[in-house]
Amino acid sequence: MNWGKRLGGDQDSERGSGTVLAAGLGLVVLAAMVMLLLLAQAAVMASRAAAAADLAALAAADARRGISAGEPCPVAAAVAARHDARLVSCVEGGGQSVEVRTELTAGAILGVAAGHARAGPPP
Repeated sequence: MNWGKRLGGDQDSERGSGTVLAAGLGLVVLAAMVMLLLLAQAAVMASRAAAAADLAALAAADARRGISAGEPCPVAAAVAARHDARLVSCVEGGGQSVEVRTELTAGAILGVAAGHARAGPPP
């Protein structure tokens, strides 16, 4: 007599369902980890773009005030390039201030990382 069919019904139809469930759960966890890593990369890239903009603006402001040699915007472009960033805009404002915008040239998967900074004496 087959006690499995008599007491618990047909259990062969559920065979392997735990494996499918575990594989599906594993894929969900893997997808969540990939998204978390992409967001972490975006945060790091944004921080690097902001740092490049800060340093470029400071160097340009020093050049504008005559503390260092060179023209402000070319100096800003050179500093940004040293940090793997591209100078998007450079505006010399009033009061010896300089405002710069940078973008990272290194590839970010989720888009372009941009930075913006202003340096100079307080307004």
